[in-house]
Amino acid sequence: QVQLVESGGGLVQAGGSLRLSCAASGGAFSTYTMGWFRQAPGKEREFVAAIAWNTVRTYADSVKGRFTVSRDNSNNMVDLQMNILEPEDTAVYYCAARRFLAPTAQPEDYTYWGQGTQVTVSS
Repeated sequence: QVQLVESGGGLVQAGGSLRLSCAASGGAFSTYTMGWFRQAPGKEREFVAAIAWNTVRTYADSVKGRFTVSRDNSNNMVDLQMNILEPEDTAVYYCAARRFLAPTAQPEDYTYWGQGTQVTVSS
């Protein structure tokens, strides 16, 4: 059983930056593909970025060039650096994990989820 806890959300002005972190415990972290998803009010949960157990990275088109996902296997952490934030990035951001498998953009493919952290971007 893997537990995931997100942190780093908050309120930021458009054009600003935030760094989200996800701390994992209870599993062999280096064997998990880690994903970031977000959900805005009234919308479905959508894929943001993922980093595989072998460090292959994938991004949603809407965040390419602005967001960077990274992982630290020694500390069981995955981060999402978000730059040039836009009001459309406002959402609850979730960390998710799936073991050994390639990154996917489908929430149902991920086994473990954190509780989420709110990101609000003001215009």
